[in-house]
Amino acid sequence: MNPPNPPNPPKATWQTDSPGPRKSTRSLQRARRRASVARFWRRYRTHRAGVAGLAGLTLLAVLALAAPWLVGDDVQSVTRAPGRALEPPSGAFPLGTDQFGRSLLGLLVWGSRISLTVGLLAAALSVAIGTLVGVVAGHYRGWISTAVMRITDWFLVMPTLVLAIVLATVLSRSVWTVILAIGVTTWPTTARLVRAQTIAVESRPYIERAKALGGGHRHLMTRHVLPQVMPLVLAQTTLGISAAILTEATLAFLGLGDPTVVSWGGMLQDAREAGAVSSGHWWYLAPPGIAVALVALAFTLCGRAVESVLNPRLGVSR
Repeated sequence: MNPPNPPNPPKATWQTDSPGPRKSTRSLQRARRRASVARFWRRYRTHRAGVAGLAGLTLLAVLALAAPWLVGDDVQSVTRAPGRALEPPSGAFPLGTDQFGRSLLGLLVWGSRISLTVGLLAAALSVAIGTLVGVVAGHYRGWISTAVMRITDWFLVMPTLVLAIVLATVLSRSVWTVILAIGVTTWPTTARLVRAQTIAVESRPYIERAKALGGGHRHLMTRHVLPQVMPLVLAQTTLGISAAILTEATLAFLGLGDPTVVSWGGMLQDAREAGAVSSGHWWYLAPPGIAVALVALAFTLCGRAVESVLNPRLGVSR
């Protein structure tokens, strides 16, 4: 009689089970991110000024995105202006008209697109340069850090507006020139803040363990240092947007902006050229000036609230 066949050995399951832990790890990471965002929002909404600034910026962003449908592209046209020149506020034109008979309300809504775009992109460029310079200067010591910081100090002591005017004068007049001029002249403050934070992070014990395990410079900067300085970078970005919008308005007011587009600074420049100050046409000057001030204030309130949430020791008033 033949002996019974031995039972089949159990199949190895380590190969089929390997995707499971990876999938659960990814889901755990997503859950932690969601929890972190929810915790940030719970703390942020306790700052009434920050919530008010965020509400104002949200409304302005919706108006800027819907500008082609709300006012139309014809609002910029000089030949198809619907009103008379320098008409005071009325039912047909709530904010009056400019020297060409165009609606100032429509120009204000359309100009928000350029002002917000320049502010966001210029601040992003400035913070990106400052973060890169700050992390490199804080991680590498010796002559590299000294050389980088001396360059940073030179940019820091030079008047930012003067450097921006020089760049805007030398390069062609366009929106991208304004963005570049603001971005490459306003990064030193971010660089110094990020450098100080990088030095503080690299003094912690887990950085020494990462070095002992063979972590290189790129690994340390991207995996350990950069995530720790990102809260500071985020707060600096929100604060830098308001400064970028003010600088763009200043450059446009000085006649260094793009003459083919409508921006709030360009509206102020047109009002000055039309003699609105001497002739008493206050409705031509007030709307763009108030818009610039309110948007800068809203971004500042949001930046202060973000900074307070990410660093509660600052004790920013609510």
